[in-house]
Amino acid sequence: MLHLALRTAAHRITALLAVACAVLGGAALITTTGVLAESGLRSQPPPGRLGGADVVVAADQEFHPSGDLPVALPERATVPARLVERLAALPGVTAAVGDIGFPAALVDARGGIIPVAEDPGTAGHGWSSTALLADARVRGRAPSGADEVAVDARTGLAVGERVEVVANGRPAAAYRVSALVDAPDGGVWFADGTAAGLAARDAGSEGPRAGTVDLIGLRTDAGARDRVAAAVREEVAGTGLEVRTGADRGDAVAPGAGSARSLLILLAGSLGGIVLLITGFVVAGALGVAIAGQRRDLALMRAVGATPKQIRRLAAAQATVVAVVALVPGVAAGYLLAGRFRDLLAGHDVLPPALPLTLSPLPALAALLLVVAAVQLSARCAAWRTSRLPATEAVAESRSEPRTPSRTRTGAGLLLILGASALSVVPLLSRTVLGASVTSIAGIVAAIGLALSGPALVKRAGEAAVRRLGPGAAAPTWLALSNVRAYALRLSGVVSPLAMGIVFVLTYTLTQTTVLAATSDDTRAGTLAQYELTAPALGGLPDGTLSAVRDVPGVRAAAPARTTTVVWEYEELGEPAAESASATVLTPDARGVLDLGVTGGSLDRLTGATVAVSGEAARTRGAGLGKRVRLVLGDGARVDARVVAVYDRGLGFGPVVLSRRLAAGHTTTGLDQRVLVRTDGTEEAGKGLTALAAGRPGLTVAGTAPDAAGADAPPEVWINLAVVVVLLGYLLLSIANKLVAATAQRRTEIAALRLVGTTPRQIRAMMRREAAVVAAAALACGLLLAAVPLALLGQGFLGHPWPAGPVWLLPAVAATVVATSYLTIELPTRHALRTPPAEGLRTG
Repeated sequence: MLHLALRTAAHRITALLAVACAVLGGAALITTTGVLAESGLRSQPPPGRLGGADVVVAADQEFHPSGDLPVALPERATVPARLVERLAALPGVTAAVGDIGFPAALVDARGGIIPVAEDPGTAGHGWSSTALLADARVRGRAPSGADEVAVDARTGLAVGERVEVVANGRPAAAYRVSALVDAPDGGVWFADGTAAGLAARDAGSEGPRAGTVDLIGLRTDAGARDRVAAAVREEVAGTGLEVRTGADRGDAVAPGAGSARSLLILLAGSLGGIVLLITGFVVAGALGVAIAGQRRDLALMRAVGATPKQIRRLAAAQATVVAVVALVPGVAAGYLLAGRFRDLLAGHDVLPPALPLTLSPLPALAALLLVVAAVQLSARCAAWRTSRLPATEAVAESRSEPRTPSRTRTGAGLLLILGASALSVVPLLSRTVLGASVTSIAGIVAAIGLALSGPALVKRAGEAAVRRLGPGAAAPTWLALSNVRAYALRLSGVVSPLAMGIVFVLTYTLTQTTVLAATSDDTRAGTLAQYELTAPALGGLPDGTLSAVRDVPGVRAAAPARTTTVVWEYEELGEPAAESASATVLTPDARGVLDLGVTGGSLDRLTGATVAVSGEAARTRGAGLGKRVRLVLGDGARVDARVVAVYDRGLGFGPVVLSRRLAAGHTTTGLDQRVLVRTDGTEEAGKGLTALAAGRPGLTVAGTAPDAAGADAPPEVWINLAVVVVLLGYLLLSIANKLVAATAQRRTEIAALRLVGTTPRQIRAMMRREAAVVAAAALACGLLLAAVPLALLGQGFLGHPWPAGPVWLLPAVAATVVATSYLTIELPTRHALRTPPAEGLRTG
């Protein structure tokens, strides 16, 4: 069977090249998605400043919902400081260090900030933390007093110099540099007692994190690591603390790495469904064209005694051989594409630069299994009708198509289109990102429905067009429309993928832009402040910034704000559920700078253990005014809060707003991220804020108006754009190959027309009219299928039945479809016309 499959494949190279391209692209996309998913599950950042620690004890930075994947918690959870002495007394431990991190930055003589670490919010440490560095090189001595620090050697400072340091929001103070340290992540090191005091971690402090450390690093005797780790696990059993060794230490350096891995899992999950749908659709279409060109060969095999099972095995074996050949470069391209995609994510600060991809054979194996399964199933389905027909009927039908398209297939397609229309209603019911994401899924489902019902629809449209032809119609026009009617299956096979490309581009792109526009509308309408002050280089706003801003002439209102992450626990259909979401932290003063569209309650009550929630969340989670909600804060602390306000602008400000008191002690730095300022609108007020920022190191002032050029667009927009470009490239390449193959297989038809007197010019005119029909049908079907989901999306999110997006998108899509249809039909036709008619009949 394999030998026969290879022999038949040798005569259908053009069609099988289309299959190979479809398999290659699909394997690349599936492999890329698999690499992202595996990296989200298994990738570990390097240990960095903990490289010298043999064992690390840290809090669990994940929330574990029942029956679901863990949710990363990005705010640093703490460890009791008293545990350091207990672990230091364990046999085999040579050093135990309680590490703390807090905001710290160096200020040069001109008032500029000297970079010392990738994350200024945790750049400050105690000197004892240098014991956790691997092969630390230190020039100088340890800080011995409250006015001495050690700094990273890359700052350009020298031992003995004096430098100003802003630590944990305190005013800049002068310190003497006592040592230079070569550290992988940089930092500023204080005397241990000074560091504990600055971070409000010593036992005498009144802060919410007094008496705690971020983590505990242990050095052990040679060969004692595993034994010590086991002893430590017994010591901390039942406390919720985790013991990490080896590559797992990297997760303890920065809790944000866990959030980045969770993002990779979510990204792979959202991509996976679309990739599998498109890959299956494209591969099935390419195989349909390839096997349709071999119906005569298969029918003759039936005539000489081949059984239906043998025919299907032959088709599947031939397709599998081509798939296996294309899988190798496809998988290799998938690993390369995953690396480029990771660079894109890191370049837009979505992933930490130090988080590597996990490369293993598992994504390649998944691609192999999925693609081969799709190829086997598609090939057998494509050969099913020919294999089941009696031999004489199979031979008779090998040069034509079935007179009546399958009713079952047509009905299934129409049901899918109706189901897609029902799915499109979701954005009207749920004005959330999740609700909007249904739009693109509905479009793809409708396109698959078109592929199934297309032959019947095309046949009826062709019959109607032929009936309306006048007696004076040109011969090429009559031939083209007759081909549409007689070969509806062939035509729908090229119209459907083009329509899917149109639906995919429009729904996927315009969903993103519509959600972004709705979010921007919410934010713009709800932001009363004209300015915001931030201090990203300091890790947070210094103390006294808020009062200084309020003293600026012309300032009408000012309020602090920051964002964090919460996990909301609730019940859905009687079952426990949990969802991670971004949360804004505000004070009652925020009503002067923000208008969240409060419909019930008031932000004045946002004190103590209270929250405000969006109307969507209140409706779907039973969290109305006065209700109590269960939340897990960003550091894993569980709280029970009362709802004191319900607001409308949930897209712009998130599903939940926390009171400042509720979030106190549960964020990594504890500092405010920004101050929102509303002025009287005068130029003097703006100049006063600018002067204030210029006089304070690290402080910056900016307007709150969104950037019309798109620079303020979240990185997810650019990531989604990259995904659209890659998937669209795959679709276009596959569609072009399929059209070329379908046209090339009409050599016999073209040769027969030439033998009965049709001129090459008339044949080219006929094929151009067919190309016009293909382009027009694809555009009409694609636009109709995308119109309903996009209209309902616009109505639900923007209040009018059209989406938001670039005006050039639709003309660009139309031009691409027309160019693809024309070139992929015109060029093979010209090539076929160069073959003598007799030769075309013989080889066709």
